[in-house]
Amino acid sequence: MSFASADAIRVLGAREHNLRNVSLDIPKNKITVFTGVSGSGKSSIVFDTIAIESQRQLYATFPAFVLNFLPRYERPHAEAIENLTAPVIIDQKAVGGGPRSTVGTMTDIYALIRALFARFGSPSTGLVHDYSFNTPQGMCPDCDGLGMVVTADPEKLVDRTKSLNEGAILLPGYGVGSGDWQLYGNSGRFDLDKKLADYTDAERHDLLHGSGGKVDLTFNKGTWKADYEGLADKFTRSRVKRDTSGLSEKTREQISKFLTDGVCPGCHGARLNSKALATEIDGRTIAEWTALQITDLLEVLGTVTDPAAYGLIEATRVALGRVADIGLGYLSLDRPTSTLSGGEGQRLKMIKHLGSTLVGMTYIFDEPSVGLHPRDVGRLNRMLEALRDKGNTVLVVEHDPDVIQIADHIVDVGPRAGVHGGEIVFEGTFEELRAADTLTGRGLRRTFAVKENFRRPTGELTVVGATAHNLKNVTATIPTGVLTAITGVAGSGKSSLIRDEFMRRYPESVFVDQSAIAASSRSTPATYLGLMDPIRKLFAKATGQAAGLFSFNSDGACKECGGRGVIITEVAYMDPVTTHCESCDGRRFSEDVLALTLRGKSIADVLELSAEDAVGFFTEKALNAKLHTMNEVGLNYLSLGQAMSTLSGGERQRIKLATQLQNTGTVYVLDEPTTGLHMSDVDTLLGLMDGLVERGNTVIVIEHNLDVVAHADWVIDLGPDGGKNGGEITCTGTPAELLEHPESLTGEYLRRYRSGAPAPA
Repeated sequence: MSFASADAIRVLGAREHNLRNVSLDIPKNKITVFTGVSGSGKSSIVFDTIAIESQRQLYATFPAFVLNFLPRYERPHAEAIENLTAPVIIDQKAVGGGPRSTVGTMTDIYALIRALFARFGSPSTGLVHDYSFNTPQGMCPDCDGLGMVVTADPEKLVDRTKSLNEGAILLPGYGVGSGDWQLYGNSGRFDLDKKLADYTDAERHDLLHGSGGKVDLTFNKGTWKADYEGLADKFTRSRVKRDTSGLSEKTREQISKFLTDGVCPGCHGARLNSKALATEIDGRTIAEWTALQITDLLEVLGTVTDPAAYGLIEATRVALGRVADIGLGYLSLDRPTSTLSGGEGQRLKMIKHLGSTLVGMTYIFDEPSVGLHPRDVGRLNRMLEALRDKGNTVLVVEHDPDVIQIADHIVDVGPRAGVHGGEIVFEGTFEELRAADTLTGRGLRRTFAVKENFRRPTGELTVVGATAHNLKNVTATIPTGVLTAITGVAGSGKSSLIRDEFMRRYPESVFVDQSAIAASSRSTPATYLGLMDPIRKLFAKATGQAAGLFSFNSDGACKECGGRGVIITEVAYMDPVTTHCESCDGRRFSEDVLALTLRGKSIADVLELSAEDAVGFFTEKALNAKLHTMNEVGLNYLSLGQAMSTLSGGERQRIKLATQLQNTGTVYVLDEPTTGLHMSDVDTLLGLMDGLVERGNTVIVIEHNLDVVAHADWVIDLGPDGGKNGGEITCTGTPAELLEHPESLTGEYLRRYRSGAPAPA
């Protein structure tokens, strides 16, 4: 479909990753949704082509000094990308911001609250920065505004079942007879053969926190006197309260074993000093305001009647209202951003931009429905439409039918994934897509049914008296040997019940989420799954060469590119230029190594195989079994040598799951495994979970996807809403029973989904 040139972003001949010379026009000031199976090429178009080129050209307008502080991007592989506007990229990357970043600081709402207390609080200092925990004037002096302090854990420092002579002190360097040990062993304060468990309270305090007096320490070069200092105090002074940046990672790791995080005793977690905490508005301090659930804080704002405060109150109310409107009203402003999920972080980024008066921008979203209950998708849609209606172009990569439905224009990428994708298979409206013969079109047309035949549990796992976060003394019984779905709106307590309470009681369970995989920049599915060593040995056996020769991280690497396959040239003040390595033709290995083959294929040929093709190539039992797991989890399109850094969150979760699939009698906990999954891929996931259960495992899945909920044997639904209005079990039973439950929001949307009704706007 083509549009007038000035009214469309034009992409010509895009070839990033698996894209096959893609050309398309994307209408400006409209919502365009990109659909297609995982790995089809959606993100390659939206993020790796349009977003990268928009950023690259925008940054080129900045002076050289500023450029030194910005990331540099290489020109995407495309013939032309025209009519771009300034981009705003709102992805699912962790919000970050460090320990000082909170919901309030990220959204700039805390600045409004500080202004209110500075101007209208009593007694007030009149200075806004006096109420900031990020300034010396406002921060608590005990914790430097962090609200938490790291202290030595007395229970970890010593083994109370032993005496000092038996090595009761567990700290490294405190072996019996050592100089550090002598500070206590030679002090004359303790019976060296008395077990610490038998110490009096006074003796225990003296060992950990005592002071005063001198102790003779004996060394090879002589004796000298040292001041006595309790073990915990000495460790805190010498290790905890000093700059540890110069210590080795191993030493820091050793130290961390003896530490514990705790709420600051000075400010009780409020982060502010006593002067700031003395100021009140209508009997509440600024810390009490920010600790309130946002929906409650909106009510408190309504009680402030000072006419002079109206402007600030109204601005704060509007900003808080945006957070509540997107379904995050259960958060509090003092919530650290490091504790937010990817979906929560993305929606908060969106809220921040909604307050902007900039227009004519291109907003780019990466699956904004992630982590959203169907109830909240309508709220998300309203925000996307609001951005468009202000005069912006909105590009969305999405799988949720309710989000796809609001698109002005849809681009379906496929037909399948990896080498079988990279083409535009459809452009048009939602109704036209529903009728199209593509995987997305067929997925939109399929009928929805709730499971009727359920497996019988083999036992049960119980959580009694759960109180983490907003849970209200919850007791939950999870059946074993079946598939159980944990449901509820965002903030209802699902993760608190399973991640915090269940996993603490049943730590042997296998927990699989979408967090980043600790791997080097050269890691691949083959290295992560442990395939490379046996593959290298097969090549060594077949060729009579050393196994190390078949590694692009070692002897076999191309000398020109160092095993990267590309040569990266970085010149000051210019974009980096990545060129194809002509020496190895981008295949990473030296010419000599590429000449060595196994069953007619070189090591580079093997790493270019998809998991699907590799199963047929490797007949060896151990290798074949591991490759089958990649196919089972729906990653059949990934090549063995693809960089792990290029995987999406959903792909990372599934490849983690692939390493665990051969277990039996195991409890699996999956955290929103449908993230990043196309409708057609959900069936593969359901088959995978069924297979796990049929092999004698228990599967617990935290999920919003209604197809997964309807397929479960048992459902535990939390709610009835989020935050303080959640934290209770609203329904336990089969999906059929949930379907008829009158008070469950999940049940309501199951009924709506069954009837084919869209999410309400």
